[in-house]
Amino acid sequence: MARYSLGIDYGTSSCRSILVDLENGDEVVEAVYHYRSGEGGVIISATDPNVARQDPRDYLDGLRITISDALASAAAKIEGFDPSDVVSIGFATTGSTPLPVDSDGQPLAFHPNFAGNLAAYAWLWKDHTSHVEASAITATARRMRPDMIAACGGTYSAEWFWAKIWHCLNIAPDVFAAAESWVELCDFLAGELTGTSSPAVLKRSITAAGHKALYADRWGGLPDIEFLTALAPELAEVRSRLYDVAYPTTELAGRVTPEWAELTGLQAGTPVAVGHFDAHAAGVAGGARVGTFVKVMGTSTCDVTVIDEPANGVYPVIEGMCGLFDDSMLPGKITVEAGQSAVGDIFNWFADKLAGRPNVDVALSDLGAQAAALAPGEHGLLALDWFNGNRSILIDQRLSGLIVGLTLHTEQHHILKALVEATAFGARRIVQSIEDAGAPLDRIVAAGGLPSHAPWIMQTYADIFGRQVITTRTTQGSALGAAIVSAVAAGEFPSIEAAQDVLVHFTDLVYRPDADRAASYDRLYEQFVSLHDSFAADGALGSVMKSLLDLRDKSLRGIATS
Repeated sequence: MARYSLGIDYGTSSCRSILVDLENGDEVVEAVYHYRSGEGGVIISATDPNVARQDPRDYLDGLRITISDALASAAAKIEGFDPSDVVSIGFATTGSTPLPVDSDGQPLAFHPNFAGNLAAYAWLWKDHTSHVEASAITATARRMRPDMIAACGGTYSAEWFWAKIWHCLNIAPDVFAAAESWVELCDFLAGELTGTSSPAVLKRSITAAGHKALYADRWGGLPDIEFLTALAPELAEVRSRLYDVAYPTTELAGRVTPEWAELTGLQAGTPVAVGHFDAHAAGVAGGARVGTFVKVMGTSTCDVTVIDEPANGVYPVIEGMCGLFDDSMLPGKITVEAGQSAVGDIFNWFADKLAGRPNVDVALSDLGAQAAALAPGEHGLLALDWFNGNRSILIDQRLSGLIVGLTLHTEQHHILKALVEATAFGARRIVQSIEDAGAPLDRIVAAGGLPSHAPWIMQTYADIFGRQVITTRTTQGSALGAAIVSAVAAGEFPSIEAAQDVLVHFTDLVYRPDADRAASYDRLYEQFVSLHDSFAADGALGSVMKSLLDLRDKSLRGIATS
């Protein structure tokens, strides 16, 4: 009997459902829904560039439409297909993307009295409005709970859970007071599909809890009351309405309700796994194991690997990581997460603002051949990839992009090549940080949609890394990973590793470094590190970027009130 798993990936601008054949990992059909709210699905503010919210209605519309479309396509394509052939369903979403909800688990954005109030919407991962609160969490944790802050690289991010809900308290206390609880997007969707949305019964993902909400069994779950009270007594109070236990994604969240079965065509009772984050799911689809470094490359990048749990109970400290937490990707292993806050977004910016191309694919096609032909250093430029802040290794959203070396002879393809090199240098700095901490990496895997768009970019990465890069066969790693993990949760495979052996595949294309280019990039990388460290918070130029952003924000506030 045919067996399929449905993987559903919620990205920054769209969501998609894919149906995966559990015999061989083939992705049989795909359905996509582009969010209708905001700009490219993101609700922004003309007076605060840090705002990035989403309308939860887009999430539910996307869920209904992509599942219905995927099942209809499968019925048309596969002879004898029946919805009962779908044996598991899994979600992978952006994060931290928390929503304030009522006692039934419904978003406050659906309440008439909060219509149009952006604080009641979903706080998208790249919303950076809570940078002040994130800094206060970092300082307090370093003083009171050094082990806890060490687990996320020594710095708490404005992109994460506690900073966002604290900022909501500070700017929209009415929304904060009305919220029975806060849920991550991956948990909200699993709860919605299974009828377990109520915060009292909803199963929360250990991936989201660990990497964004400072949850770990080794210090008793979520941050303790004393610590939260030191931040704000209201945070300590809301803790009791969150959760005491978080669950691995290899467990079931529940089963499809009759209501959602009628809306989508699914069979009621189909198993649904606990929610997952997109990067960790894509790491599973990239074959993550000890020693394998998976780069999930899209609008931003998330980097994941796993290490063995310490026999002596002493967890390693790795500079600038977004978390070292147990069981969040592979049960029995510690997941190491890092990333870059903008990669594809930088290329989109270049295409739109500098190159005048209608989209990034056209820009990479028109200018890519010229950029690829440039020798290392030929354009005379060096850039920093901080256009949306720095996720790793500095974890500082109040940093910005930089291009050094511009002259009247600089051309468009020179800038494009420098921007690609900047993202690769930033990625190499992350690899260096992990290996310096005693976790050698023997395989680098590029996953996500970006590696398939421009092979020359991946060759640049291989040259800058000085080691080979392999690519996954799938371009939908997050959806495939969700499908894989949910199949394990449903009992179709005994472990994630066993499922990976059957369902994960790689292309035959291997990017190998050119020795001469790699040697030249080694010298340029030294200059990149010097530039990188100079603009870090404790560097010689550490205040420049933040001062410029402060002046910008003050000016925008003045325009808004004039």
